[in-house]
Amino acid sequence: MSDDYLVRIGKLIRDARQHRGWTQTQLAEALGTSQSAVNRIERGNQNISLEMIARIGEALDSEIVSLGYAGPMHLRVVGGRRLSGAIDVKTSKNAGVALLCASLLNKGRTVLRRVARIEEVFRLLEVLNSIGVRTRWINDGVDLEIVPPARLDMEAIDAEAARRTRSIIMFLGPLLHRLDAFKLPYAGGCDLGTRTIEPHMIALRRFGLDITATEGLYHARVERSTVPDRPIVLTERGDTVTENALLAAARHDGVTVIRNASSNYMVQDLCFFLEALGVRVDGVGTTTLTVHGVPTIDVDVDYSPSEDPVEAMSLLAAAVVTESELTIRRVPIEFLEIELAVLEEMGLDHDRSPEYTADNGRTRLVDLTVRPSKLEAPIDKIHPMPFPGLNIDNVPFFAAIAAVAQGQTLIHDWVYDNRAIYLTDLNRLGGRLQLLDPHRVLVEGPTRWRAAEMMCPPALRPAVVVLLAMMAAEGTSVLRNVYVINRGYEELAERLNSVGAQIEIFRDI
Repeated sequence: MSDDYLVRIGKLIRDARQHRGWTQTQLAEALGTSQSAVNRIERGNQNISLEMIARIGEALDSEIVSLGYAGPMHLRVVGGRRLSGAIDVKTSKNAGVALLCASLLNKGRTVLRRVARIEEVFRLLEVLNSIGVRTRWINDGVDLEIVPPARLDMEAIDAEAARRTRSIIMFLGPLLHRLDAFKLPYAGGCDLGTRTIEPHMIALRRFGLDITATEGLYHARVERSTVPDRPIVLTERGDTVTENALLAAARHDGVTVIRNASSNYMVQDLCFFLEALGVRVDGVGTTTLTVHGVPTIDVDVDYSPSEDPVEAMSLLAAAVVTESELTIRRVPIEFLEIELAVLEEMGLDHDRSPEYTADNGRTRLVDLTVRPSKLEAPIDKIHPMPFPGLNIDNVPFFAAIAAVAQGQTLIHDWVYDNRAIYLTDLNRLGGRLQLLDPHRVLVEGPTRWRAAEMMCPPALRPAVVVLLAMMAAEGTSVLRNVYVINRGYEELAERLNSVGAQIEIFRDI
């Protein structure tokens, strides 16, 4: 059997296992073999008989060979349907991946409640498992348990999985406390143009981390005598940059001041988690964070990340674009207040419940009911700003919303090099979007959506925007190769179907 077929079969088995919600260890137990053997099979590094393939298929309740899971996933959308009822917002993707990285700080057992079961999380779990971290889904696959080894095996790191997620960059902060030297594959993720890691390096050099990049790897060395002797001023108020600085400061034996810090939702959740680990963080929700680090963290911790404001915005946009009445429950309102203020000025008809507290005990939630509205284009341009401004990841949804509003809307997506370009994919569905430059799009509404078949944009939020437009378009549309959507959303098609959408998942046979 050729190496290529072994790799393809391994990917089929991995996908089927993850769909079942099993870890490699659970599959190994069902087969009477070892976790390392399952790992070799899934990576295509072990010959496998047809009998073993059949046994694996039986264990996972999946006809692996006949169903052909190797092909990419596509969506067939019957549009023009109204949504109704209520839908819950899942926990935050970006908080979840940050907390997975933060679990490397802890020598004890970490349990994360209601972690989003998304491809980005699966990739990080593959990386963690490959270096010796034991993870398993518990409580019927709802919660995630993480137990680190005494020693991380960085030589065995799953480079393929690591390169498929930009979140791997947040391993730098925790690893500099555990290893004097290590290698990490280049970070990947969405295709959003060139993203420099220099802001990360400026912060982490203050903790003695030095990195050189060669042959697709970051080569890291740590000089233990180097410690922050003055406040760290971030050159970019980025979310992952702030998180990396926090992760480095958490086990620095002293007080670290981080200025120009992001105060966005995932950063706040990370701060709350660090406090559960025994690390005091002053200034949460502001741009100056003071971290009282501890040299050793060895606690059993149980934490519930809050809900995802970007998913909440996605669901809100779905209701607006399909002219539906929909109740979106568990909305983290403090991270959507600017967006709702803009939408109110555009004429959105909605109301919200009294506030209540998320399971983390800190984040404010509401239930939001959106009704069909006659929207007018906003007078001012739509542009993102660091929190508490309009969220960078929510900008693309305003392209779809502006397309159903009366008049012209200017959208200025100044953060990413390529993302505004992907928004013009809406023109394939009847939109009238004019690209003024790589960062600015002029949207003319209202739009008469029409069905189309197209490839999924390679960036997460524009991909979902295209899906929402297909839901509004009369007729049947096809969106091909939706892996990027699965990176950030858990069972989005199934959940939209539960409130009235008609979306079929299929693969090429």
